[in-house]
Amino acid sequence: MNFHDGEKVYVKSVHLIVEDVTRSSQFYQHVLGFKVLAQTDMMIQLTADGIYPLLTIEEQKESMGLDPGTTGLYHFALLLPERSDLANFLRHLISENIQVAGSDHFVSEAVYFSDPDGNGIEVYIDRPSEAWVWKEGQVKMTVDPLDFNGLIMSAEEKGWGGIPPETLLGHIHLHVSDLSNTEEFYCNGLGFDVVSRFGDQALFISSGGYHHHIGLNTWKGTGAPPPNINSRGLRSFDIIYPNGPMRQAAVDRLRKMDAWIQEEGNIIMTRDPSANYIRLQV
Repeated sequence: MNFHDGEKVYVKSVHLIVEDVTRSSQFYQHVLGFKVLAQTDMMIQLTADGIYPLLTIEEQKESMGLDPGTTGLYHFALLLPERSDLANFLRHLISENIQVAGSDHFVSEAVYFSDPDGNGIEVYIDRPSEAWVWKEGQVKMTVDPLDFNGLIMSAEEKGWGGIPPETLLGHIHLHVSDLSNTEEFYCNGLGFDVVSRFGDQALFISSGGYHHHIGLNTWKGTGAPPPNINSRGLRSFDIIYPNGPMRQAAVDRLRKMDAWIQEEGNIIMTRDPSANYIRLQV
């Protein structure tokens, strides 16, 4: 089942501020195999399928380093189509001496690493949704060790040939300052459903029965401040609605909550209670 199209509400792309756009572009092209879709002196759009940008990187003059102890990006997650793709990619990371961690989440297998600016990246594959376990509207997710050796055995002799064109931005995971007002914003406002809670520190939400399109945590501390406006890291991310009326209904709900909204033509921007900026798209 595809959880990133049709009647689902999902995340489709992310926009990052980096220190050096050339350095970051080389990293994302060489390590992950992205292709350049469009570029200016200070901004590059990167794509897997040659049609839609999954990632935009922008160099901002006088930018500061990642702001520790603040809200913002924990990681963005690229969903590969096949387990062999993840195995090929893991072997490629090892060959490039990239420091990597891994987890088995029961619903998925994932590897984690960072870009040159310290932005977190997850690359993962989903197990078949028929094998996911649901109980009272909550999906079972674990943080077990990844079987690196078993995964690498699935690698193909041809190796990593770059990010497959079917790759999606599977989900995004954010640091937030408070889970209560965050849940109200994303669920009562944007229209997502809570599908998993990790105690009082993390919340996972989705649309259409996915294990999560967005992860939210307070691991930087409850009440963590937003980053400095000039700091590197997350600029914004895109949420896609199936149609205009569904997006407008979300905007109307956000207005009733006194959320910040900015409209310019067909672009609608909002920000969550932790100052994470979101473009609402159709």
